[in-house]
Amino acid sequence: MNDLPLIDIAVIVVYLAAMIFIGFYFSRRNKNPEQFTIASGKIPGWAIGLSIYATFLSSNTFLGVPGKAFGSNWNAFVFSLSMPLAAWIAAKYFVPFYRRTGGVSAYTNLEQRFGPWARTYAVICFLLTQFARIGSIFFGMALSLQALTGFSMHMIMVVMGICIILYTVLGGIEAVIWTEVVQGVIKTLGAILILVLIIREIPGGILKVADIAAADNKFSLGSASFDFTTSTFWMVLLYGFFINLNNFGMDQNYVQRYHTASSPKQAARSVWLCVWMYVPASLLFFVIGTALYAYYQVSPELIEPVRLQVAAERLGTGATPEQIQQLAASLKPGDFGDKVLPHFMVTKVPAGLVGLIVSAILSAAMSTISSGMNASATVFTVDIVKKYFRPDLDDKRYLRVLHIATVVFGITGLCTGLAMIGSKSILDIWWELSGIFAGGMLGLFLLGLISRQTRNREAFTAVLIGIAVILWMTFSDRLSGNYAFLRSPLHKNMIIVVGTLTIFLTGMLLTRIRQAQSRIVE
Repeated sequence: MNDLPLIDIAVIVVYLAAMIFIGFYFSRRNKNPEQFTIASGKIPGWAIGLSIYATFLSSNTFLGVPGKAFGSNWNAFVFSLSMPLAAWIAAKYFVPFYRRTGGVSAYTNLEQRFGPWARTYAVICFLLTQFARIGSIFFGMALSLQALTGFSMHMIMVVMGICIILYTVLGGIEAVIWTEVVQGVIKTLGAILILVLIIREIPGGILKVADIAAADNKFSLGSASFDFTTSTFWMVLLYGFFINLNNFGMDQNYVQRYHTASSPKQAARSVWLCVWMYVPASLLFFVIGTALYAYYQVSPELIEPVRLQVAAERLGTGATPEQIQQLAASLKPGDFGDKVLPHFMVTKVPAGLVGLIVSAILSAAMSTISSGMNASATVFTVDIVKKYFRPDLDDKRYLRVLHIATVVFGITGLCTGLAMIGSKSILDIWWELSGIFAGGMLGLFLLGLISRQTRNREAFTAVLIGIAVILWMTFSDRLSGNYAFLRSPLHKNMIIVVGTLTIFLTGMLLTRIRQAQSRIVE
């Protein structure tokens, strides 16, 4: 880290050492699978709430949200506004359901409802979602640290991946939760510090930011028209509601935490604590992005290095200075939004504070990655290994498989992040991939929970139709020529909405048809 002062390096090293120490501390308790996966159900509700909040507040939020606000407006904030309704449904129905069923995996009940195929399908969807999530977070973390340290993104991802894997394997879910409590506090304080530093650099302060933002329509939440082909208010609200319903209802990262609570009431409280913390925190990051926009509008020459860097990366090593200058001049704010916050940190944050902010960015990434690794390992071991290969695993071998699976999923997520290098927007990547993988899973879960008369055959048929619709919406934009009319007219973020509703409504319709036929026969 030759580009960082010694004091900042020391702060970062101390933070990483503290995270690994927590892993070692809790490793003494991880003597059985129950402790590794649910901490024996002894975590207080407030700690679980902070943990879920920290998982939501990933580096996708820390870097992607300011980048979005800088490049466009506050349309993406509507995603956060959808959380209270999803949380209400989760606290009232999902938490009691999972606490009553008792299984550590979120997908065991699908087998009891529809058969082994349903459980395996949901597990595959979840694991694919985690690969996308962990990869995008590795990518976002490396993007900012590269600007600060000068090291390659590949090296940053590998080094940080080793640290995260180490404390997650050692400490299990208990270490994950308590490190996330610390990380949730650090990343929130880091965001407040960043905003203060930006406002301090702008003549006129927050009032000047408000004037510039209002003049350029940066506070807009999107068009109020019921147009689902573009990113309108209603499109993002629908997308956010279904994604958050999936998070609270089907995502092993959150469902597993419900089992770590001492009671169902504590588990439900943790969901609400997460929501009441995340909504204002996400707003804070939109304010940061808008403040950065105002700052670089006041001093546009200060953003030129970012324009040139992005242009050079797009053109490659053979580009001439004239070509780079020409492309840089044509770039819009949305083309380089994710790089603006790291650039500000490099050029304007004083020594000593950079280390604190880097630690906040690291904590934003590490909390979500470690949570995803633990949840993925739990699901793989319970729903795949024990189900199909080794149902007679004793506790010692069970714990060993959990450890190995944690390492494997950490490495897989790291490789996904490496593959994302060069992508345009962290938030866009994550939103699109999560919608694709999560749509079918949520639709099947709601079908099983709400329609008690639906049978295995009807659910299976509905899922096949839902998968076909999801694949069509995902890849139809590649059709051209005589087949262009077959393209999906809807925005890509509508995939989870349409996929979920297709499976649920098709299953309900097939159930009604069967019941009608049965009445005719009788």
